[in-house]
This record gives sequence, C-alpha cells and structure tokens, in this order.
Amino acid sequence: MKKMKLYEPDDQMLALIRDNYNVLQSLSAFGIGMGFGTKTVKEVCEADGVDTFTFLVIVNLTINGYHSQSDIHHLDIQTLLRYLRASHQYYIDFQLPFLRKELVEALAEGDRLGKLIIKIFDEYASFITHHMKFEEQTLFPYVEGLINGEKKEGYDIETFSKHHDQTSEKLKELKSIIIKYLPSDPKLGNLLTAALYDLYNLEEWLVLHANVEEAIFIPAIQELEKAHNENNPTPILSSLISTSADNGEALSEREKDVVVGVVQGLTNKEIADKLFIAPNTVITHRRNIARKLQIHSIAGLTIYAIVNKLVELE
Repeated sequence: MKKMKLYEPDDQMLALIRDNYNVLQSLSAFGIGMGFGTKTVKEVCEADGVDTFTFLVIVNLTINGYHSQSDIHHLDIQTLLRYLRASHQYYIDFQLPFLRKELVEALAEGDRLGKLIIKIFDEYASFITHHMKFEEQTLFPYVEGLINGEKKEGYDIETFSKHHDQTSEKLKELKSIIIKYLPSDPKLGNLLTAALYDLYNLEEWLVLHANVEEAIFIPAIQELEKAHNENNPTPILSSLISTSADNGEALSEREKDVVVGVVQGLTNKEIADKLFIAPNTVITHRRNIARKLQIHSIAGLTIYAIVNKLVELE
C-alpha cells in the first residue's frame, strides 16, 4: 500500500504538481500563477497573497482525501471564499461551454439522438449553474456577513447543507448514452471518445469541489455561526420571550399546537390531519401566529417554541 503524503509549507510547489496534476486547477482557483521555479509552498502562497494553511488543507483533501476537524478552527474564510468563487467561474464560464462545443463537434449534424445528448447536457449545465449561482448570490454574502459580525435571520448553513447535492445523476445519464452511442465513423468516434474522457474528468473535479464544500466549508461556517450566537445570545432570546402572552395577543392553545407542528417539520396538511381541522384553517392560524409574534421563519418559531417550553430542546 502506498503511504499517504501530506504536504507541508516547506515542500516544493513543483512536487505537488508532479504528484497530482489536478493541483493545477486549485492553483488557478487560488490565483497562483506559474513560473515559481523551486520555491516552497509557503513562499509561493505568500508571494500571491494566499493563506498557506488554507491552501494546504484543500490540497491535502483533494489529493489524499485527508482532513482534520481541528483544521477548521484555523482556516482563513476569505481565502476559502475566493477559492470557491474562482472554481465556480472556471466551471461555468469555461469548462461547461468548452465541453458543449466538444459534444456538438463530435455528433453528426441533424442526428436526433445527438440532439438528445446535447439537450441532456444543457439541462445538466443549467442545473449546476443555478446551484452555483445560488451560492454566489445567497450563501457567500451570508458568510461575508458572519465574518463582519452580522447574521441574516431566517437562513443558516444547515439549510444549505441539507440541499447541497453533487448533482451527478444527469451527468451519469449523459455518459451512459454516449457510451452506447459511439458511432462507427472513426473520426466521430475519436471526437466523441475525447469528449467522454473530458466528461469523466469533469465529474471527478465536481466531486472534489463538493468534498471541499462538505468537509471544509460547511463545518467552518458552522463554527462561525456558533461563535456569532455565543457573542449575541441576549437580543434574540429576550425578544422571543417578550413576544408571548404579555403583548396583549397571546397565542391560543390551537395556535400553539400549530407552532409545534411547524417546528416538527409537518406540512399544513399533516398538521390539519393531526389536529382534525381543515388545511385552510391551519393556513389561517399560521398567518395569525406570524402577525402576533412577528416571526416569519421556521427557525424563529423553533426558538420561540423552545424558549416558551412548547417543545423540548432535543
């Protein structure tokens, strides 16, 4: 069995690339250029304004699959954000258009199955682009707010984590169709084989990218949220405690039952069935609850329910 090599600041940057050429994409995402000669990882990172520790955590994960939970506490989140943003830009602006062009050139013009392959690819490209744009427009600004000591209510990294997906099913379907469709024409066959090879590389890169987000980014942001909540506990809880029976519009027992159902993750219909009322009645109760408490998120209702002992913390 080959011994795992964990790279350190004093290793030559060139050694990393020799051991695994996939590091080239990481270099580009960090904004590190070529021409570094025999410089060490630390020297190259410092010259390009990149946090060495964060760089090595990502490299050791993508090359060896190694990461330590203790590393999360020492990451530079701004460096991590720059890396993820640059990775998205590479994927959306270069890799997807390049692969589409490859496929178009490799498929016979006017071929119906060829058009289907392009359609599946376009659906995949649209799906993954939407996923990454969501991170750009919603998640990353949320994280930058945490860095600055601000937290957007009604959203947290757990929400992102639950919906985070490696989005690989359509890509697997596309590869399967191409393998079954390889034409007999040697010219088209070679072009399609090359495109298929690049699709496999693309899938491997996407898995690595998803691993960075799952193993490094999400835990790091969870730590940021934890630190923020520890530093700002009183205003949130005190406002929820005061927003109870003392405001002149106390929740009815039925409204409290609806709050519990919402916190438990039940749908309006499931709450209605449980309480033997109509779904429209549940909707009305939820509107009244939001008006009385001035709480419009499930996270807010959860805290309210815990503070007012409607549900147990567990």
